[in-house]
Amino acid sequence: MHKTPVLSSSLINKMVDANIVFKCENFQKMGAFKMRGASNAILSLTDEERQRGVVTHSSGNFAQAVSLSALNLGVKAYIVMPENAPQVKKNAVKTYGGEIIECESTPQAREATANKIKEEKGASFLHPSNQDEVIYGNSTAAMELLEEYPDLDVILVPVGGGGLIAGTALAAHYFLDKCKVIGGEPMEVDDAYRSLISGRIETNDSFQTIADGLRTHLGERNFPIIQKHVDKIIRVEEAEIINAMQLIWERMKIVIEPSSAVAFAAVLKCKEEFKNKSVGIILSGGNVDVKNLPF
Repeated sequence: MHKTPVLSSSLINKMVDANIVFKCENFQKMGAFKMRGASNAILSLTDEERQRGVVTHSSGNFAQAVSLSALNLGVKAYIVMPENAPQVKKNAVKTYGGEIIECESTPQAREATANKIKEEKGASFLHPSNQDEVIYGNSTAAMELLEEYPDLDVILVPVGGGGLIAGTALAAHYFLDKCKVIGGEPMEVDDAYRSLISGRIETNDSFQTIADGLRTHLGERNFPIIQKHVDKIIRVEEAEIINAMQLIWERMKIVIEPSSAVAFAAVLKCKEEFKNKSVGIILSGGNVDVKNLPF
């Protein structure tokens, strides 16, 4: 893995009246934190399991991560992708040698297609967010951030399938227990927010969010971690996500995708909650279609 840089902006700090540092996983190999979990999961397989290949379902970033990790280790990768996944992410998967199988854009269709390939090919299934080895790999982004900034009051991350926030919560709990973990989630796919309220895993009826990487729901492996170690989840509107994304592009001169902007959007929405605090934000990825920007 790259030990990704941590950047800050004095202008953004003044804007929110807080000390914010951004862990830039958009500079990770293949452009997102997902490389951490995918690599750890494949390295955890036996030689025999690797020979039969791996299969996953993903809207893009985990698809790329599994493809690149598998390529590096000489493993065949079958990648189930929703038909509406960004073309830039499909192109990247092909570049890394992954074999794409398209399906409808629902969690049910993803899982059914991946299970079929698992049965037919004998491939090991790698879940994008609901697998221990993936969660542990994801946790290393927050571990690196806390090693560099051990006085953080809170870390914010975007919430989709729950793998990043679960790993972040474990890192914060075991390495800096006084640091809170808060999630940012699109209002249009607020299943994690509702799950914490109901005490059970909720799903979404709509998937209409610009944050394409967050259109999935929590799982039975990461949900208990989130329940125990995540302080809260802040929901943001689509316009707030776009505004946060544009601010990062314009003020910090770095490329992030919409999903990455969700955690920062939560800080902008609730400035009073973070006033005068030391805040870490994990920018989850930068794989964006520059021909289809929302601003």
